[in-house]
Amino acid sequence: MIVEYNELKSHIRKGERLLGLDLGSKTIGIALSDILLTVATPMETIKRVKFTIDADRLLTIINEQNVGGIILGLPMNMDGSEGPRCQSTRQFAINMAEKTDIPISFWDERLSTVAVTRTLLEADTSRKRRSELVDKMAASYILQGVLDNLSWK
Repeated sequence: MIVEYNELKSHIRKGERLLGLDLGSKTIGIALSDILLTVATPMETIKRVKFTIDADRLLTIINEQNVGGIILGLPMNMDGSEGPRCQSTRQFAINMAEKTDIPISFWDERLSTVAVTRTLLEADTSRKRRSELVDKMAASYILQGVLDNLSWK
């Protein structure tokens, strides 16, 4: 089921986590919240293969980590319009919603990768290491935005 992010609170049960996804054309960055829904932590980056394989990996994480909702970064254009990447992200959500009953929501991810890359550059991280970290850290940045925006108490 696809819901507005501010409706997630009514769907998440105590002890469940949120999963944040930064969906790219070649990879999916994954982040996980704590059970108090206050802190997002980068988890892993998976290389995209095809939807069914990617979805199976995500469903495994959902089951293993007691995930009660998914936050998908929505790659809006800088002017606020939606382009082809938004359409493919929304289609991914529709396809995932057919495989799971947990709520799926979107969060504007504009500049998330830029912010994470800047942080990694300031930390003097090597180019190779940045490429390993940027997707899962962007997912964490997206998820933290939702956690900070909503009151879970």
